[in-house]
Amino acid sequence: MTEYPNFSAMLTRLLDHRGVGVPEPADHAGVTAAEIRGVLAGETPGEGLLRRLATGLGLHAADLFILAGREVPDDLAPLDAAATAWTAYTVMDAVHLPAAGRSELLQFIRALPQEKRRSPFVPKESGPVADGPGGSLVRMFWYRNLSRSGLAHAMAVVTPSYLSAPTYTMIGEGRAELTPRLVTDSATLLGIEARELSALTGVLLPEPPGPPAPEAVDAAAVLWELRRLSAPQAEHVAELAKSMRGDSPVEYRINAPGW
Repeated sequence: MTEYPNFSAMLTRLLDHRGVGVPEPADHAGVTAAEIRGVLAGETPGEGLLRRLATGLGLHAADLFILAGREVPDDLAPLDAAATAWTAYTVMDAVHLPAAGRSELLQFIRALPQEKRRSPFVPKESGPVADGPGGSLVRMFWYRNLSRSGLAHAMAVVTPSYLSAPTYTMIGEGRAELTPRLVTDSATLLGIEARELSALTGVLLPEPPGPPAPEAVDAAAVLWELRRLSAPQAEHVAELAKSMRGDSPVEYRINAPGW
């Protein structure tokens, strides 16, 4: 992919939102202020600088590569695209668990052994996306192993956004609007502070959103942690999450947090 043309503006907005100058993220990233100023002036950052910038900014490196319009290196990508089949279901079951159950599930996922990568990662349902905030947003979810239908289902259960899978495709292609509501709700599932995602996408929020519910915070953590699992591991976790819900008469509630 070519460099996303507004990456420098994106970082400028983020730093302005945080109210910090160049020296602070430079110190955290272990780079010189001149290197960051160069990126802010429009210079194309190399892979090493992007990785260090992610550390300095407190962002996931995979997300920063996507926001910069770059290919995500394999070591930053999900382990197994086949695990996509179970990702959304695990997240949707997790958000229905009590706090202790969500904590137990997260601990179980994190304790699973790291398996070796068998092949380069290719998103299960990749396709053309526009150079812009909508395309970047959809790619961030692809690199969390969510298919189009999985994204639609997970968003509907974890947040108030209840959209169809084709609508997310249109947003990624730049043919549908990336609304403030969708930015806020996407931030919840991505585990990014909503006003920061607003700065990164350039989509202004009419008012500062409240903090996400604890259930949604944990759902975002589960979604991120699932990235490192193989398909058999992900299937096992999905079965566990389903069993932890017991004999619930309701399969999935829409906008479940706090119900």
